[in-house]
Order: sequence, then structure tokens, then C-alpha cells
Amino acid sequence: MLGFLWLLLLAPVCIVGQNLLPPITNYRTFDYGAASKNWSLSASGNGELFGANNKGLLHYNGEEWQLYQLPNKTTIRSVASIGDRIYTGSYEEFGYWTRTAEGPLEYTSLTHLIKDHEFTSEEFWQILPYKDVIIFRSFAGIYLYKEDTIKVVKPPFVITNMTVFRDRVFLAGGHEGLYWLSDNELLTHGNHPLLDRKVVVDMDLVGEELLISTKLNGCYTLGADDELSPYETKVNASLKQHQLNQALPLEDGRIAFGTIKGGIYFYDPAQDSFKRLNRQLGLQNNTVLSMLQYEDQLWVGLDNGIDRLQLNNPLTYYTDYSGAVGTVYDLAIYNEVAYLGSNTGVYYFEEDQLKFVEGTQGHVWDLEVVEGELLCGHNTGTFKIEKEQLSRVSDISGGYQMIKIPETTAAFLQGTYTGIAKYTKQANGDWMVRAVPGINFPVKYLCFENHNTLWVAHPYKGLFRVHLNENRDAVVKSEEFRDDAIPNIYNVRVYNIKNQIVLLSEGKWYKYDPILGSIEPFQEFQAYNNKNLVHFDDEHYWFIDNNGTRELIYTDLKEEKLILDDAQLKRRLAEEAEKIIQLNDSVYYFTLTDGFGRLNRSQFKEYLNALELPTPELNAFADTEGPHAIIERSFAVPYKRSRDLTLKFAAASVVRPRYYYKLRGSIQDSAYMDTGTLNFQNLPFGDYSLEVSTVGIDNERSAPAMITFEIDPPWYLSNWSVLCYFLGILGVFFLVRHYNRQKLEKRHLKLKEKLHREQEEHLARLEKEKLAKEVKLKQKELASTTMNVAKKNELILELKNLLLMNKDKFSNQQRYRAFIKKLNSSINDDDDWQRFEVNFKELHEDFFEILLDRYPSLTPKDLKLSAYLKMNLSSKEIAPLMGISTRGVEIHRYRLRKKLAIDASQNISNFLITLK
Repeated sequence: MLGFLWLLLLAPVCIVGQNLLPPITNYRTFDYGAASKNWSLSASGNGELFGANNKGLLHYNGEEWQLYQLPNKTTIRSVASIGDRIYTGSYEEFGYWTRTAEGPLEYTSLTHLIKDHEFTSEEFWQILPYKDVIIFRSFAGIYLYKEDTIKVVKPPFVITNMTVFRDRVFLAGGHEGLYWLSDNELLTHGNHPLLDRKVVVDMDLVGEELLISTKLNGCYTLGADDELSPYETKVNASLKQHQLNQALPLEDGRIAFGTIKGGIYFYDPAQDSFKRLNRQLGLQNNTVLSMLQYEDQLWVGLDNGIDRLQLNNPLTYYTDYSGAVGTVYDLAIYNEVAYLGSNTGVYYFEEDQLKFVEGTQGHVWDLEVVEGELLCGHNTGTFKIEKEQLSRVSDISGGYQMIKIPETTAAFLQGTYTGIAKYTKQANGDWMVRAVPGINFPVKYLCFENHNTLWVAHPYKGLFRVHLNENRDAVVKSEEFRDDAIPNIYNVRVYNIKNQIVLLSEGKWYKYDPILGSIEPFQEFQAYNNKNLVHFDDEHYWFIDNNGTRELIYTDLKEEKLILDDAQLKRRLAEEAEKIIQLNDSVYYFTLTDGFGRLNRSQFKEYLNALELPTPELNAFADTEGPHAIIERSFAVPYKRSRDLTLKFAAASVVRPRYYYKLRGSIQDSAYMDTGTLNFQNLPFGDYSLEVSTVGIDNERSAPAMITFEIDPPWYLSNWSVLCYFLGILGVFFLVRHYNRQKLEKRHLKLKEKLHREQEEHLARLEKEKLAKEVKLKQKELASTTMNVAKKNELILELKNLLLMNKDKFSNQQRYRAFIKKLNSSINDDDDWQRFEVNFKELHEDFFEILLDRYPSLTPKDLKLSAYLKMNLSSKEIAPLMGISTRGVEIHRYRLRKKLAIDASQNISNFLITLK
């Protein structure tokens, strides 16, 4: 019973799996920049691809394609990456390529080693390493290269293929059979009539047997008994029909057969079944010229382009290359048949062919298996579908979402263009459908809060809380729900998650608290703000980040978390219409813009656990003037060439790798990159370290590649410049010191001069003060002397006047006259004047000379009065000095004023005082 249940569970997976293929990447001629035909493929140990192309050698490092042409620009027919060399064969030419110090490849020809031999229009189609020998094969012969010598073996037949089998080199000899090489001689393997006149195109080791592929007659096997037998398989007939060109045993036990007209056949010997991959299913061309497996990748060289398939990928795709299906909005598995609902109608698979359900033209929103029937929510109504049979269930336009009514057995509500419709399954198997009155706007999201309370979201009208009657067929009450906690009521998404009403508004998650009747943040989803919920069940949730990265996140909100960051899936998901359909615990389907994808989560976890991300390799380091040698991982960059630095990394073994870098140094920087090219502009000088890691599908990082580089300082900050600056600063220091010393000396001299001057001024001032004191003293002495003379003369005059008054009392008149004469002589004593004149001249040295010079008519008496007036003496004080009355002095002053030409308004004393 358990086995039967597993069979029911897995049967739909197997059926749909026939149409699902691993991700295919198409590289067109304009992608890799060369000719269309790719005759041979080879890969290095780290996964770099080398292709023999009509234009030359193609090299793909996981990030960039590069074409290398031979000197004569001939077609390259074969390529083999062996050790650190890439051997190629072309027309009458073979040799090897090696990597230069800067990264590009450089060619070395080997044909000059061939002695005494001429080519006969030979092209080299195969290169085979055997022990320490490299064998080049043309149709006309084989050339053995070892230790810089070449030996030529020329058989008498056309060689179409060679391989190593049982530690010997086997050759297919045209129509002659099989041969093997021994000591540079060809020995026949025996007579094989089955190969008579058959063209052998490939020989490969499958288990213990040799699989021999012919162009038009399918395959044969050479067993341990050396007997040749037909390869009796289901695929052999197809191989004969489509002209087998190459066989490639895969690591998982399958065999890939490349044909001329039918693409690739993947044959599984264990199941004796095969799948076909051709142009209709994703190949660019049905003519397969070469194939190569590297890890879980299958490279295919085609007549027109190169394709890469990801084998054993847990994520597989069905792609509608015709474009007829359009964008898939929903998918359902019904009666072991996969149905697709798209914007053009409903499609289903039958015998690996996609067929259209007639009558379903138009937009399909929803496919649901309800009560054992497949219902289709369509632009024009709702239909029941079973392969080509179509019957209308409802005329109500549009069918966005259908949910089961709680506490019922066969009743559902559907959101439509015009509101809500109720579906009830009748006893006779028919559906009774009626619109629920009370809601007349489009309903895209709806969910139950309880058995009769419904939440409805309208993209433009907002959010509504609807109360239904007991039968859930009429609206009792409808109220628009508003809460200040929600920033925007438009474009709100509503879900019932574990019996909680959960809302998404402007990227923020909220929940409704029925007790408080309010909105609050939904704590369980706070880590997933700005992410849309695409699918959920009781324990697990799928989120998608629509703000740039488009990565899908699978989580149980606890410890389990997977990040699905597949570039092809992100590119093909329909934005804002993403949908995930869960088939069972492990299998999920994704609706895409051109088909659908399938993920086996268990296999995906195993894939991630087994995945070892490679450390990215540095392929180029260039500055503004050109590349640097990349042999070392440390670089020195002159400052003038550092304005623009370009580093190129690649992880050739990873399909569409992403990277993460962290830069440390004068500037700190880190970021994720979708390509392996890093560009730094205008970095400051200094030492830098750079770490670059490959990022996996779940954002896991590889061990980092470590790069260090130094940007030299500019010339004006170089060591010589710094030395010059130091010497200059030192010179400036000494110049400043010398200048300061000179300045100090000057200041000292000036200060000394100032002090000397101040001292002299002080001495002059002292001398002046002394002189002033002396002058003052002399003035005092002069004034004192003058006053004494004046007093003396005044006394004499009084005595004279007294005598004159008593003249009659003198008995002797002669003696009286003598006495009067003597008194007059005392008044007019020249000695007094001379003493006065001497003292006056000491104070006013040039006074008399100036007066006489200006006024030569002045008399000695005028000069004497002038001297007294300069001393600012009053007339009363002058009168005794001159021996005249005060009146006489006034008269004399008047006369003097006339001689000096002084007007009446001017004071004569002031005039004489200020005279210089």
C-alpha cells in the first residue's frame, strides 16, 4: 500500500519530468565574436573552455570570450588542454599555446620539428595524450610528439578516429576495421565484418567495453572477448536516422550522442530510455560537432554557436521557444497531466508534446484542482477542463483566487472582476455558482478571519473587512478598514497565516489584533520586510526580494533557510505575478514568463552541501597604460598610471558566477558583483589588499583570492622629492634662522641705536633741562638783578626827589649839586647796564642784532627799552631802570612802537618776546 502511494506521488513528477531540461545557456556568434562552426572543445583543470573554431582558438574563462588566430589565420580543427599547454591542430599546422605573463595566450608551432616530410593537404582533426606522448591525427597519418621530436606514422588507409583502450592506442581505419599502435607501427586488431564500409566517427570507453559510433549505422561495442556486437538499444534507430557524429559517456552513467540532424540524445543504459534535446527544446542548432563534459556542465559545439547545459541540476526548466504560450500564471497537475494557465489560454502535455485546450483563448489567472476537478479561472469566466474537454462552470468574468469556506465540505469563494462568487458542489456533481451581493469591485486577494468574516483587498479602493451571513452567500456588513499604523491602504496584500490576518503594505508586514481591533507589526516577518510572500504552507515560506536582487528565500522562520539566487530563474519570473506551486514536500514549480521551472528541494540541499565553490582566478591587472604580469599576486603601480585600475577575475567552473570583494587600504570598500571585472578610479596612493570570493547560489562564499598592490606616491611625494623637501625645509630652516638672526641683530642694533638715541635724548633732555634750569636761573638772576637795580634806582630817585624837595635846606649848593650829580650818576650807571646786558645776551643771544638788523634806526635807549619789554616788565618797573618817570616810559614805548611799525592793537611786549 505504501509503495502504491509513493507511485501516485511520484507519477506526476516523472510525467512532467519528461519535458523538463537542465538550464541551457546559448552563446551565439556575436557573443563570442568568432565564426559559427566549433569543431572541437577542451577544458583546463579549472574549467576554462577552449574551442576549435573556423576563425581560430576560442578561449572562455567564465567571464569573457577571447579569439586567438594562427599566424596564417587558418581554421582550427582540434584542441586539447594538456597540462599548462593548449594544443591545436589546423591545416598542415599544429602546435601549442601558453599563457604569457600578462595573461593572453601565445602560439608555438611544432611543425618545424618534422624532418624529411611533406604534408599532403592534411588537416589535424584529433589530439590525444598517451602516456608521455601527444598524438596529432589527420586523415592521412598520425604524428607523435615527444621531447621536442616528432615521429610520423603513415598508414595505407584513411584514419577517422583514435582512442586509448586497454592501455593501447586504437585507430579506426576507414572501411578497413580497427588497428592499434605498437612501437610506431600499426597492427591490425582483427577482422570485424560489422565495420566493413562503415565510417567510424567516434570511439569511447563505456565500462569495460569500447563503444564504436558510426555515422549512418549506429553504434557497436567491442567486449572483453574482442568480439564486435551491435549496440541494441532503443536509441540506436534514432541515431541511424539523424547521422551520429559524436558519443560522450557522462559521469552519471548516461551517454550523450551528438548527431548531425537531430541534436543530442541522452541515453540512460540502466533504464534503456532516452531524452532528446534539439533546437525546439533549446539548442541553437541540431548539428552537433563536438561535446565536452566538465564536472556537471555539458559544453556543446554546434554548427552555429556553442551551448552549455547544467547536468544534474536540481532546478530544471520547461521553455516555450515558440512564444505561443506566453507568460504562465498558474500550473496544476491533474490526472497525471501538467496543465499550464497563461495569458493566451490553457495548455497541457501529452506524449511530450504541448497541446492547446481549444476554447480557452484569453487570460488565465488560476488553475485549481477542486473536489477532484480541474477548474480554470479565466478572463471570460470559470471552466472545468479535462484535456480537450471544456465546460463552462460560471459566466462571472475573471477568477483570481479560490478559497475553501471554513466548516463546509464542498463550498468555496472566488475573487472575480466584479466581486465574490460562491461555488457549491451539488449532489449530482454540478457546480452551483452565484455572486455574493454586497461587493461590486474586483477582488484579487481574500481570506477568512473566521467562519463568516472575510478580508478583501482591492488594489485601489483599499482594504475591507466583510461580515457574511451564516450561509456565506450574502454580505451582512462591509466596512473599509483603516488604521494609522498602515502607511498606505492601497495595493495591500492580505493572508491568513496560522489563523492570523497578515498584511503587506509598502513592503512592511503587519497583523490584525482581533481583540484590540488594531494593526501592529508582524514580528515573525520583520526580517522579511520589503519582500513579497510567494507561497507558504503550515511550516515553510517562500519570499522574493523585488527590490533589485530578485532572489528567492525558502525558510521555516527558524533555522532552515535556503537562498535561490539563480540568474535564469530571476530573469524569467514574472514580476509582481510570481507564483510557486508545491507538488509535495520536496518538489516546487515556478511559473515563468516563457514556461515554468521545477525545483527538487532535497536535491538542491544535497547539491549545495556537495558544491565546492572555486576561488576566483586573477586574469588581468591593468592600469591606464597597459597590463601587468599576473604571475605574481603583488603589484606596484606608478601614481601617474593609477587613475584607472582594472582587475579581471573568473571562476570558469561556475555558471554565471557572482563575486564579492573587499578592499582594504587608504580606502575601504566592499560589494557584490555580477561580473568579474573590478574597476577602481582615482585611488589614493598607499598599500592595498583585495579579497575576491566566488558567491554561490545561496550566497555562500568561496575562499578568497588575495591580491595586494601598491600605488606609488606622486612624484612630488616620492622618496627623492621627500628628501628634496627635507633638504629644502632644512635650507629654509637655516635661511629663516639666518634671517631671524640678521633680523635679531638688526633689531638689536636698532634697539642699541634706540637706546643710544634715547640716552642721547635723555642726556639732551637733561642738558636741556639743565640749560633750562640755568636759563631759568639766569632769568631769575637777570630778573633779580634787574629788580635790584630797579629798586636801587627807585631808592636813588626817591632820595633824589627828597633832596630836590629839600634843596633849600642845603647850605652848600655846590655840595648839593655834587650830591645830585652823584645820584644821577648812580642811576645812569653803565656798570649796571653792562651787567644786565651780559646776562640778557646769555638768555637772548641775538636779540639786539636781530632788532638792529631789522630796525637799524633804533637807538641804544630803544634797545634798552626793548630788552626790558622782552622781559615782560611793566612801565612802572621799567621807569626806575631807565631813570625816568612812568609817563616817560609810556612816551618812549609809543615812539618805539612807531619805529617797530606795530599797530595799536598788538601788544609790543608780546611782539618782542616772540621775536626771533
